[in-house]
Amino acid sequence: MSFDVQALRDAVAVHGRVARVVVAQVQGSAPREVGAAMLVWPGGQSGTIGGGALELDAAARALTGEDWLERIALGPARGQCCGGAVTLVAQVWDAAQLAEIDGDVVVRRARGAAQMPLQVKALLRAARASDAPIETGLVAGWMIEPIAKPSRHVWIYGAGHVGRAIVSVLAPLPDVAITWVDSSADRFPLQTPETITQLVAGNPADVVQYAPSGAEHLVLTYSHAMDLEICHQLLSHGFAKAGLIGSKTKWARFGRKLAALGHSQAQISQIRCPIGRPELGKHPQAIAIGVAGEFLAAAATLKISQQRAG
Repeated sequence: MSFDVQALRDAVAVHGRVARVVVAQVQGSAPREVGAAMLVWPGGQSGTIGGGALELDAAARALTGEDWLERIALGPARGQCCGGAVTLVAQVWDAAQLAEIDGDVVVRRARGAAQMPLQVKALLRAARASDAPIETGLVAGWMIEPIAKPSRHVWIYGAGHVGRAIVSVLAPLPDVAITWVDSSADRFPLQTPETITQLVAGNPADVVQYAPSGAEHLVLTYSHAMDLEICHQLLSHGFAKAGLIGSKTKWARFGRKLAALGHSQAQISQIRCPIGRPELGKHPQAIAIGVAGEFLAAAATLKISQQRAG
């Protein structure tokens, strides 16, 4: 995982000083992975490092307003049964410290030498020279974290019940950028996360041309004619993945119409309809859960493939 600077900025803007607790190292079984973080301020917090006694104690200690680093065994003594151990780093941030962040990596002392160690400098130089991604971790007492950048771009067409349900599930996920399109501004909820880009277009199909070629698309509008035009534009534009809400009957009709518009069967088959897991039901939240499950499964499959290839 990576450093969510925007979430920290938002919290600091509201609360002034905010403690950020991050999982710096993991040994054995643990509730969260390296890079998982939570923000803590008097009277509240956001994010999670795994819940339970570990998170409760860490949140309470974070309110002291001091930076700290601690290795914690996750055994019966702490009321947890993971059996592994985690190293937590807590650092207090304010607007002045945020202003010092420069570049794509956050490097900050957690413990040890006040001057950046040679080991850390060498790691940063090697990463810049090879243009290789830097992994989150604790090195010689210094916390190194790449700044979060979206790795998946999701375009959602339609702000009705299903669109809202899917956005509510996908928006909190890390490394996801959502562009939400509808024909009317009135169809969007009054409040949406700042990470979501809203686009209003009388004909939503017109904005397909602005989507990255590697984006993933979900077509969920209230109009079959609008859905068809979006699918037509997607097939002409290119995409990583695309899904259309509807039934097999709807898709059979769309398939014939898209073929009449000049698209081959191989192209048409790249759009999935119906989306999600139909056996879960047609309730908007049920559809959203199915879509999100497939979304996460695709990322997990890709990660496993990359690990095997590496």
